[in-house]
Amino acid sequence: MGIVLNQSFKNTLILVLGFTIGGINALFLYTHFLKEEYYGLVIFLLSTANILLPLVAFGMQHSVVKYFSSYKTKLERDSLLSWSLILPMLIIIPIGFIGVFTYETISSWISAKNSMIKDYTYIIFLCAIFMGYFEVFYSWTKVQMNSVFGNFIKEIFARVGATLLLFCLYMKLIDPKQFIYGITIVYFLRMLIMKLYAYSIYLPKFTFNRPNNFKEILRYSMYLILAGSAATLLLEIDKFMIPQFEGLSDVAYYSVGIFIASVVAIPSRAMQQITSPITAKDLNENNIEKVEVLYKQSSINLLIVGGILFLLINLNITEMYEIINRPQYSVGVWIVLMISFSELFKLALGTNGAILTNSKFYKVFFYFSLGMALSVVVLNHILIRKIGINGAALATLITILIFNTIKILYVKRKFNIQPFSSKTIVLLILIFLLYIGFFYVDFPFHPLINIILKCILVSIVYFSAVLKLSISNDFNNQIELLFTKKK
Repeated sequence: MGIVLNQSFKNTLILVLGFTIGGINALFLYTHFLKEEYYGLVIFLLSTANILLPLVAFGMQHSVVKYFSSYKTKLERDSLLSWSLILPMLIIIPIGFIGVFTYETISSWISAKNSMIKDYTYIIFLCAIFMGYFEVFYSWTKVQMNSVFGNFIKEIFARVGATLLLFCLYMKLIDPKQFIYGITIVYFLRMLIMKLYAYSIYLPKFTFNRPNNFKEILRYSMYLILAGSAATLLLEIDKFMIPQFEGLSDVAYYSVGIFIASVVAIPSRAMQQITSPITAKDLNENNIEKVEVLYKQSSINLLIVGGILFLLINLNITEMYEIINRPQYSVGVWIVLMISFSELFKLALGTNGAILTNSKFYKVFFYFSLGMALSVVVLNHILIRKIGINGAALATLITILIFNTIKILYVKRKFNIQPFSSKTIVLLILIFLLYIGFFYVDFPFHPLINIILKCILVSIVYFSAVLKLSISNDFNNQIELLFTKKK
């Protein structure tokens, strides 16, 4: 668990910094420097590009993680990495040709409700390519147990680029249209930097020789294309569907709420960069005992960190919107609660997703993802019509609660392992009691002072209880080590 905690800690710091920069962008710069319609347009374009990402990457970012550690020679590994660059082109080139001849039809369809989208439709495909190859090159470094720099580029670079472009917009050096083109260039540069770094870590000898298990890789990649597309639909389809029923400004309001709630996911995003290749390695060696240990440790540790983030966000959400000082955005209060709770539940699963995608049962991940995607699309279609953007959040919450519970039961049945213990119940009770106990606590000061005071109080009570109750040995050991170093 040492390398996991070490790189997870560094990745967490990067993610916190990234979310801080992203928070400044999303909550203040975008909301004050860019009109709501254009803000919603940027979110729509990038979200739709994310939906296409698994397809244009051909699932190779997952195949590299799964199979790289199973090869024993450099020749085999070079062959895998070479084909991780070739196979996406077999999707990108045909789609590009089709897109050229059907552009008018596609752009008219997705811009039926909001005509602003039409002129920028092609940007979706370009960003999807840049995002897809970024993930492929990032996977090259992850299998070398080197996830920190890639995580830095992924979480920091694009957000800093957006910050600079927003200030250029504020100073009238560029207009909103040029801002959108600038964002596209930022994603291209991010991919290029990741490529150069991946080559510096491990430079393969490019070859057209296929790996011995090429057919297996193709099958795995095809399933992961479908599973990844379905999983991405779950994350991004709401921001695609909202403009089909509501205005682009509603996408902006919804996205601010989603961004605030997604802070809860920081621990998982930090840890999975290193736990996924470790889980793949343990499964390749059929070491289920190690898989179970990591499964349980990741679950409780993620839940501890996610729990405090959930509390700090939802107990201060009213003050946060007051600081944003854009009353129209405050419609997202319920969105924050529903999405942050769904993220907390996902944290409790630990390495469940890594176990499914890297085991011989990886095909079932597709069926789970497909079921989740279909459910969230149907629920979005019904609930957005009935209760607007709150319906999109509710659709996500319902889908995650049902299907992730099924995933836990499935892993239990196939591997006879599950992530929970009695400490999990104790921790959930603690989170619930603190939420109820501090919900009505308010201070008669400036919203920022209120947030600081409540964060300090809640954190002291929460972490004192976690340590006293010995919820996690890993957590207690890390705290003890921290204080020992200071002495």
